[in-house]
Amino acid sequence: MPNPNLQQRALLNGEVFVELDKKVLLVKGEDRLSWLNDIFSQKMDNLKPNQSVEALWLDVQGHVLRDFHIFDDSEKTYLITFAENFHQLLPALQRLVFRAKVTLEISDLKVIGSFEKPVSDLCWKDPWPATTEGGWRYGKNPESDWNYFESLVTNLPEAESVPLEALTSLRVAAWRPWGPDEIDEKSLPHEYDWLATAVHLDKGCYRGQETVAKIHNLGAPPRRLVFLHLDGSGHELAAAGDEIISDTVIGKITSVANHFEMGPIALGVVKRSTKESTVSIKLKSGEMISANLEEIVPKDAGGVVDLGDFRKR
Repeated sequence: MPNPNLQQRALLNGEVFVELDKKVLLVKGEDRLSWLNDIFSQKMDNLKPNQSVEALWLDVQGHVLRDFHIFDDSEKTYLITFAENFHQLLPALQRLVFRAKVTLEISDLKVIGSFEKPVSDLCWKDPWPATTEGGWRYGKNPESDWNYFESLVTNLPEAESVPLEALTSLRVAAWRPWGPDEIDEKSLPHEYDWLATAVHLDKGCYRGQETVAKIHNLGAPPRRLVFLHLDGSGHELAAAGDEIISDTVIGKITSVANHFEMGPIALGVVKRSTKESTVSIKLKSGEMISANLEEIVPKDAGGVVDLGDFRKR
């Protein structure tokens, strides 16, 4: 099945799978859920067996370090995350254990992505695009289908696999933020509408929580995620990192795909104040192509607290 359009359709229909460049960390011990609750953005202390959640690990300024896809089997918790710099993750988390009854170990399980149904019983079901308990969505829900699973297996299934590009096309169309692609050193959860599935706004303290709450209640994220319909008439396709330009540089592309229905599309991060619906993309060759910009996170995201009553006092 060498045709990329057919690969995307087959993946969306649950006929094939994608092997992912992801790793699995196992957390064991009676304090595992309360410990995870203390360090991640999602409420974890009451996680039920086989319940799937998404969580973010933030730095003290509230910037996103990693996204995690998490579920528990009543004995241990599975943390699925991207493989890039994974060797640094285990020692970094071990330094946070202190006196908690928790052990961490790296699993040899492989991670595969599929749609419509999981490939194994050991799986994570993506809550996106629903707004989960304690979450908040600033923009509208994407219209593209996204009934997505990540399964953990010892050996790859006999079904046909397709390249990661097929999944990327579907992910971009569904406006799904994805580490490490969308993440840089400045990333805040609000900029990607990640509060919808990966942040619980009513849970206790965790690193970065003060920034999350302050921006959500009183401030505004400096950037925002947008969806781009790219001009595909040329020979060169845009790439991650390409600059998004109005009169000046207003942002950058984070993920690019060629969708079986929409054609060339991309996700990008732009300045919050961006008003333009038509922009230019500067390619690596220096060539400029046009793109239509569609809002994912609105310009007025954040600052949800009504201060009217306080001002009247």
